[in-house]
Amino acid sequence: MKVTFPEGFIWGVATSAYQIEGAWNEDGKGESIWDRFSHTPGKIANGDTGDVACDHYHRWREDVALMKELGLHAYRFSISWPRLLPEGRGRVSAAGLDFYSRLVDALLEAAIEPSITLYHWDLPQALQDQGGWPARATAEAFVEYADLAARRLGDRVKHWITLNEPFVSAMVGYLEGRHAPGHSDLDEALAAAHHLLLGHGWAVPVIRRNSPGAQVGIALNLSGQTPASPSAADRAAAWQRDGVINRWFLDPLSARGYPADIVQHYGRPMDFVQAGDLEAIAAPLDFLGVNYYTRGVVRSSVVSEAENAPRTVLPNPERTEMGWEVYPEGLYEILGRVHFDYRFPALYITENGAAYPHQIGPDGQVDDPLRVAFLKEHLAAATRAIAAGVPLRGYFAWSLMDNFEWAHGYSKRFGLIYVDYQTQRRVLKTSAHWYRRVIAANAVVD
Repeated sequence: MKVTFPEGFIWGVATSAYQIEGAWNEDGKGESIWDRFSHTPGKIANGDTGDVACDHYHRWREDVALMKELGLHAYRFSISWPRLLPEGRGRVSAAGLDFYSRLVDALLEAAIEPSITLYHWDLPQALQDQGGWPARATAEAFVEYADLAARRLGDRVKHWITLNEPFVSAMVGYLEGRHAPGHSDLDEALAAAHHLLLGHGWAVPVIRRNSPGAQVGIALNLSGQTPASPSAADRAAAWQRDGVINRWFLDPLSARGYPADIVQHYGRPMDFVQAGDLEAIAAPLDFLGVNYYTRGVVRSSVVSEAENAPRTVLPNPERTEMGWEVYPEGLYEILGRVHFDYRFPALYITENGAAYPHQIGPDGQVDDPLRVAFLKEHLAAATRAIAAGVPLRGYFAWSLMDNFEWAHGYSKRFGLIYVDYQTQRRVLKTSAHWYRRVIAANAVVD
C-alpha cells in the first residue's frame, strides 16, 4: 500500500552554517567558538576544521540549483552569528547580511521557502571571552542578533527557528567538553541551558514584531528513553535520563518550569533563574522542531546486574556509522509523546538522517541503500504519527550534503549529496534521487 502524506506537507532538507559555509575569516566575519575549538589540536578527528567545509559561501548558487533539482519545498539553514555581528553585538557586517539576503532571494526565486535557524552552535568567540552562554549578557546579545536578522530578512523569511538543540550547546559544550567551547562544569552547563532558553523566549516576540505573519519555533533533539527491563530501578533511570534530555527543555517551554525531580537530581542552587525568566521562556510557539536520530535504552547504575531484573529490551543490532541504533519506531513514539503531553500547535521533523560510509563508484554514482532504507522506515513511522492525530506539518532530512560533522570532522557523511572535499564536486546519491521521487509523489515510494 502506498503511504501518503497530507496535502500541503512540507518537504525540505537542513544544514548549518559552520558545517557547510567555509570562508571562516572572509569578508570581515568574526571568529566563532567552533573556529577556535577546531583550531585547537586534538579536539577534532584528523585535525579537521570548518575553514573550507563545503565552500557553500562561494558555491551557494550551485547548491540552490541542486535543491531546485530535488524539488524541495523548503530549506532549513542557519545564519552564522559572527558573520553578521563579528564581535557578537554592535558592529554589523554589511557583507554578511548581503550573503544571506542573496541566498534568501535565490531560494524564493527557485520556489523554495527559507527556514532560518538563528543559532546552530557557532557563538561569536568575542562573547565566549566575556562568559559565553553561562553569562546572562549572552542571552541579551542573542536578542539583539535576532532583532537584526529579523529586521533585515523578515520581509521575505516567514519560518524562524531560534535555537538548534540547546541540550547539545549546553551539556555537550559546557559539561561533556566534546563540543565548543570544550568546558566541563555542571554549573556552567545549567546556566548555559537557562540562558539559551531565556534568549529564545526573549527573541520570539521580537521576531514576530519584525516579521509579521511569521511562524516561530525552536528545534530540540528528542529521544525516547526506554528502560532495559521492567524493574523499578531501570524505570527510574530511564525517567531521569528523559528528564535530562527531554523534559529539561520541553517543560519550561510549556510553562511548567524546570522538572522538580531533575532539579533535585542536579542538586545545584539554580540561582541564575531570575524573576520573570520562566514566563519569558514560555513565550507561545507556533511550532516545535523535533530532531530525531535514535533512542536510548537505559540500564540502572544504582543496582548491580545481578540484583537487577533480566534485560528485556535489547537494542536493534543495526547501527549507523555514528554507532546509533536504527530505531524508526522511536520517531513515532516521540512525536506522539510530545504532542499528547505538551500540545504544541504544530510539529516539524527538523532533522532526521543517518551517517553511512560510501564513495563514488566506477560508474560515477554514489549508491547508499542503507540511507534510503533508513529514511523510508522513518517516514513510514511519521505517517503513523499523523494518522494517530499528531499535527506534523513537514520533514527536513539531515542533511542536504556531506559536511563537517563537528568533533568527527569529515569522517562521517550524512548527506543526500556526496561532496568530494578535495574538488568540492557534488554528486547526488541514490538517496537524493529517491527523495526527489518522494517529494514529487508526496508519499513513501520504493
